[in-house]
Formats: sequence, C-alpha cells, structure tokens
Amino acid sequence: MATILGQNQYGKAENRVVKITRDGDTHHIKDLNVSVALSGDMDDVHYSGSNANVLPTDTTKNTVYAFAKEHGIESAEQFGIHLARWFVNSQEPIQKARIRIEEYAWDRIATSDANSKFIGSDEVNHSFVRQGMETRVTQITYDGTNWEVISGLKDLVVMNSTNSEFWGYVKDKYTTLKEAYDRILATQVSARWRFNWSDDEQRMPNWEKSYAETRKHMLQAFAETYSLSLQQTLYQMGSRIINHRSEIDEVRFSLPNKHHFLVDLEPFGLKNDNEVYFAADRPYGLIEATVLRDGVDARIPVDMTNL
Repeated sequence: MATILGQNQYGKAENRVVKITRDGDTHHIKDLNVSVALSGDMDDVHYSGSNANVLPTDTTKNTVYAFAKEHGIESAEQFGIHLARWFVNSQEPIQKARIRIEEYAWDRIATSDANSKFIGSDEVNHSFVRQGMETRVTQITYDGTNWEVISGLKDLVVMNSTNSEFWGYVKDKYTTLKEAYDRILATQVSARWRFNWSDDEQRMPNWEKSYAETRKHMLQAFAETYSLSLQQTLYQMGSRIINHRSEIDEVRFSLPNKHHFLVDLEPFGLKNDNEVYFAADRPYGLIEATVLRDGVDARIPVDMTNL
C-alpha cells in the first residue's frame, strides 16, 4: 500500500534561557522556556534520510542563547519574533517557524532599611523570589510574510468568596446538587488572546504593556461581575479585554471550576453559615469558550492543551 508524507516539523523543545540585564547595581531577570518548531522542504530527510535541508536542532538551541545576548529579551513576544524571522529568512528550506515561549516571573525581594546592620535596601537590587502565580505564554508563527501572535497565561488561581450564585438549572433523576444563592466562585485561569498584528507594515503592539493591561482588565471583570454562572463571568472577562484592548481580536478561556462545598457541621452541633468549606480538586466542571470582536473569525484552537 502506497504512503505519502503528511504535515511535519522539527526543532528543539524547552530551551531554558535566563537573561540578566545589569543596570549598574540594579539587575533585571527574564526567565524563558523556548520551544522551536520548523517546517518546510523536508521531504528528502523523511524519504531518503538526506539531511541536506536540515538545520540541526542543536543549532536552533544555540540560536536561542546567542539571540538572548545579541538582541536581549525585551518581551517574550519580541524575542520569539526575532527567532522566527531569523529561521525563515536565513534558511531557504525553512518556510514556517513556530516559537512557543513560557515566561516565569520573578519579584524583587524587599530588604531591610538602610540603617540595618545588614546591607540596606538602597544597596540591594539583585535579589528575587520566584512568583508562585501564573505562567505567561506566547506562540509566534511566521511564514516569511504573515505573523500570528497568540499570547496568554495559565495557572492563575482566582476566587470570589461571595457575589456568586448557581440555580435554575436543568434537573433530572440523577441531579443531587442543591441550588446555591451565595457560593464561592474559584477557578484556575488558562487564557489565550490573539493579536490583530499580522505583518511588518503594521505598527507592532507594546507587548509588555499589552500583557499587563489585558491581565488587569481580565481580573477586574472577574472581581466586578455578580456571577450567576461561570460562563457569564467568562464572557464578561473576554468582553472587557476586547473592549479595552484594540490590538486583540480574540480571547479563549479554559476555566476549571474549583469547587468549594459547605461542610456539614450539624453532627457537631454547629451551624455552618457559609464559613467552612471543603475544597475539592476533582472532579471539576470545565467551562471553555471564545470571545471575539464582532466580524472576526476564530483562529485560536479549541483545544489549548498544547498551545
């Protein structure tokens, strides 16, 4: 039976690069996990084993580290754009590059005052603690002409301890869940947003400001929405982003409902007045949806597992 080669790509995954920028005694950290995937004229290497068109994956790894020195890391998006442009423009067989980046944030450690017997805070600007919150992510795809940049975050845990209800839902013979008129709403946000910047003729977004502002609007919408369902909250989060950030056309969320159930304290002669909860990690409801600017087609994958 005859066979043919289908879609293929190759590269070096999860290149960990840490860039220290030294501004005198004040240091700044960018901590990235960079994955490179290249595709193009690669039939021969699959059919005959000829490596004539193959840029070694070790070279892609070296390029990541060299570019951290040559170009610096202004933002995850900008760094990915430099890499994608280089791989496509410098190697004729490579027709498309996809760069995926995770960024791990570090906070500067607040130190003692200047009168301490230890080094004063006015002298220490090089100590950091790794943030335990979200991981920033981006995916840059370039085919020599067009760009697609999808950024976002994952593992951002948020909670509203009130202003959330859930009632009026469908009930059948298997339904045991009681209606709730004052509940905890908590989720671990995984979100991706697609920029409408797509070619070098357009003005490039300010990637760092865009991320900070998008995150801010998303969190404000979560906090300010009186929620009758997690779906309603999701839509408000996406709408707030679209309405406030003109550079973004599409947002997709995956929101697991981190359930908190009231503990029955009656066996102990105690009344539980929405005070003591059992936090259940599984199973969990999983709410997913895309919010779009009107007139725009959805392009973020429905399954964001590997995005």
